[in-house]
Amino acid sequence: MFLGAYFTTGRIIFIIFFVLSFGALIVWSYKKDLKNHERYYKNAGKKVAIYGGLIIAVFVAIRILFGN
Repeated sequence: MFLGAYFTTGRIIFIIFFVLSFGALIVWSYKKDLKNHERYYKNAGKKVAIYGGLIIAVFVAIRILFGN
C-alpha cells in the first residue's frame, strides 16, 4: 500500500482529530462573531464581486489593447 509508508495509525488518528477540532473551532468562532459580521460587513460580498469584476475587466481590457 502506497499510503501505508507515509501514514501510520497514529498519524491518521491525529489528522482526524485535528481536522475535526479545527472545523469545530471555526464553526464556534463564526457563530460567536455572527452579530459583528452582520453589523460591520453588511453587503461585503456584493462589494467584493463588483470590485473583483472591475479589476478583471480592466485586466482584460489592457490585454486586448496592448496585446500579449
